[in-house]
Amino acid sequence: MTGEMILGYMDELKHDIGELIAIKSVSCEGEDLPEKALDYILGRASEMGFAVKKIGKVAGYIEYGEGNELAAILAHVDVVPAGTGWSVDPFELTENNGRLYGRGIVDDKGPAMTALYCLKVLKDKGIKPKRKIRLIIGAAEEVGMNDMQTYFASEQMPDMAFTPDSEYGICIKEKGIMQLEISAPIHDGTLLTEFHSGNAINAVPSRAYALVDCTESEDNQLRRFADAKPGKYEFIFTQDGLHIEAAGKAAHASTPELGLNIAANLIKILAANFGEFALGSLCSFIDDAIGLELDGSSLGIACSDEESGSLTVNIGRVDIDENICRLLLDIRYPVSADSGGILRKIRQRAAIDGLKTKLIGHELPLSMEKDAPIISILSDAYENVMGEKPELYSTGGGTYARTMNNCGVAFGPAFKDDDTHIHDVDESISAENFNKHTMICMEAVYGLAVK
Repeated sequence: MTGEMILGYMDELKHDIGELIAIKSVSCEGEDLPEKALDYILGRASEMGFAVKKIGKVAGYIEYGEGNELAAILAHVDVVPAGTGWSVDPFELTENNGRLYGRGIVDDKGPAMTALYCLKVLKDKGIKPKRKIRLIIGAAEEVGMNDMQTYFASEQMPDMAFTPDSEYGICIKEKGIMQLEISAPIHDGTLLTEFHSGNAINAVPSRAYALVDCTESEDNQLRRFADAKPGKYEFIFTQDGLHIEAAGKAAHASTPELGLNIAANLIKILAANFGEFALGSLCSFIDDAIGLELDGSSLGIACSDEESGSLTVNIGRVDIDENICRLLLDIRYPVSADSGGILRKIRQRAAIDGLKTKLIGHELPLSMEKDAPIISILSDAYENVMGEKPELYSTGGGTYARTMNNCGVAFGPAFKDDDTHIHDVDESISAENFNKHTMICMEAVYGLAVK
């Protein structure tokens, strides 16, 4: 089996993945460390004898083979913040109890380095591709994919491609992604002094902090009320007011139902106890127009289709203090939905509370035909390793596939029976599934080369 060719490289591969994970390339915290991660993988490729090119600070490619036709693998080396509560160091590759841990082991540093080693196997074995193959690397995927905008502004669009940045089988449809900032010019709450929750717009926040100017009697009432609600709450009464630390469960914004959005839950508790006026117009909007809903019903934007499922809404960040008053909202909408209508309804509803709505990111849906050549190549790769045909599915996740004018799809690396904790603490993959992924990826890259 072609996929087994990579198994002899596993020690080297894991070493290089570990080196890459050790670079704290959190893209929402600046370009420097993501660029360092990009430089590392391009540097390793150059040492292996591949042609490499860097495009700006956020993208580059590694190339093997010749010809006018281009096949590509797209991967990224930036990551979301680690957050707190890991059982291991998030920026160290750790193997424990049959699992590989580390921020980026699944999303997407592990798959990026695996793809490079697949090219190395072809080169070492003297397999000459019938077309150019590029491993395209980005360093700003988690903050809107402007890295691929930069890349494709000057570089050739692939004829066919895949990105190992989702789940197996083959993702042929991706929902549209709309990211919004909803803000007030000033914070106008009477009791709520501060509120902060979330690290990234595309993740369900697991931590929240609030400072409330209330009496000790109101504090005791709030404690009793919170005891019956989801989440964990810690209350500290001081002369500055009531400090509240709350904990929920993180998840990816594409699957908000898998998490517990502690921002929404804490605002719901505060609003029920103190009233919305005391919290201010932004919290009033959050409580009334979103609440604990995930489908946008109260916003008037709930919709679904058979191809890609239901619209989802995620409260990604809330920041309120004397200097800022804003909500960051992540919406995943079905491939057949009217994005303009969705945005218009949100703006109209926010305006009722005197809030402004700003579109800060919009990625159009992806819809790939089932009989496209890339689907056949990837299907064969999966079947050769797993012994069965892959499922063709849709996702709310956003990958580089949507940047390629319907010539690419998402394919792996996660398996649906493996809780990988992507965008959560303890991101990991079973060692067995990691080995399966490396073999499937090897089969897929070989297919790009010779079919």
